[in-house]
Amino acid sequence: MKTLIIIQARMGSSRLPGKVLMPLGEAVVLDYVVSRCQQVKQVDEVIVATSVLPQDDAIESWCKQHRVPCFRGSEDDVLARYYECAKPYQPDYVIRVTADCPFVDYELADQIIEAMKAEPSDIVIVEGDLPRGLVVEMVSFSALEYIYHHGKEPRHREHVTYYAYEFPDEFKRTLVQAPKAIQQPQLRITLDTEEDYQLCAAVANHFKENKLISSQKVVQFLLEHPDIAKLNAHVQQKPVI
Repeated sequence: MKTLIIIQARMGSSRLPGKVLMPLGEAVVLDYVVSRCQQVKQVDEVIVATSVLPQDDAIESWCKQHRVPCFRGSEDDVLARYYECAKPYQPDYVIRVTADCPFVDYELADQIIEAMKAEPSDIVIVEGDLPRGLVVEMVSFSALEYIYHHGKEPRHREHVTYYAYEFPDEFKRTLVQAPKAIQQPQLRITLDTEEDYQLCAAVANHFKENKLISSQKVVQFLLEHPDIAKLNAHVQQKPVI
């Protein structure tokens, strides 16, 4: 079973430009994301997929410096970027990660892979309300190819797997129950605004720059420190259009 992790990353952001290379602990945000993805078992390659825009040269440079494979494609057609990145590898499965999730749950990713091995399907659906910023998505390459050819609307091209959620009857699904310990949907552990950055920096500083701290411990820390958790509690996620 050949599996890729593809991390979508770009410097452009309407609310927090350059966020993926902002300092976090002793590293940068992208370093956290890549390091955590490299902890996922049974993955053949971790690849950063960015755009061809000049502003994203910095991401390619970071990848070269850290010997991380980097693919460059469309900025807005993220679905095409994923498909074109994955196709040369001819994987069985692709795991989608966004670079604005510095504490992405690599242990949950292991659980998702095991579930897909036990019950092969087109896409894994994680059940349970989680904080934004922890979960990954896993799809078969054949499903990704199908979505690439059938997803025509802007929301399908930008959000990669959105078509599979909009037309669930067209896909076979594997269900995974998220651990109770991380089912805290009121928390926000992603990076979209300055307030998000303040929270993530506080978490990184508390754990003494341990990039591999478990997501469960991050959640527990925020539950025990509501003053930090409330830093970004008011932030609204952008709607899908």
